[in-house]
Amino acid sequence: MSTYDVDDRREYYRIEDTIALEFTLLSGAAAHSSDVLHDASPLFNLLSDLHLMDFESQHLLRHISERDRTLANYLKVINKRIDLLGQAVAQSLLRDIGLPRKVSLSEGGISFNNAQPVPEYSHLAIKMVLMPQALGLLLRARVVHCSQRADGQYEIGTEFEALTDSQRQLLARHILQRQALERRQARE
Repeated sequence: MSTYDVDDRREYYRIEDTIALEFTLLSGAAAHSSDVLHDASPLFNLLSDLHLMDFESQHLLRHISERDRTLANYLKVINKRIDLLGQAVAQSLLRDIGLPRKVSLSEGGISFNNAQPVPEYSHLAIKMVLMPQALGLLLRARVVHCSQRADGQYEIGTEFEALTDSQRQLLARHILQRQALERRQARE
């Protein structure tokens, strides 16, 4: 039996978002491992690694900026060029993953609708591309609920498992950016 409590799901702020999402059931050793997942698509792994490296190098850029503004500005331009390439890769991946769908997302998990049920307590590999920054993440999750909706779809609720600090912080940054965008839109 799970020690998962409904209150645990509300530990993080949730946003409604539209993202490209694909998932697969994990079984056997893969389901219970805490290893970082890698996708069969080299482009998806490239996109994911680009964002993780960008995130992990931000503090270095701040240190460089304190010592040499010209070099820091040049590196920012190079970073923008790499971001543009990442966005092109993401557009290609969106064709493979499928049309974006509405989800409810937090640092703790994701819920989404699906045409087929997914067994509770099963383990998933969730591949998602968060827009507009084209952030590709492949995360482990455990299904905490699966309930049929009135329209025949199934609402699948999951909690993330074994997130690295970088993955969690990238999710948090995306959620904060979406919140800020929603606030700006509400004021306008």
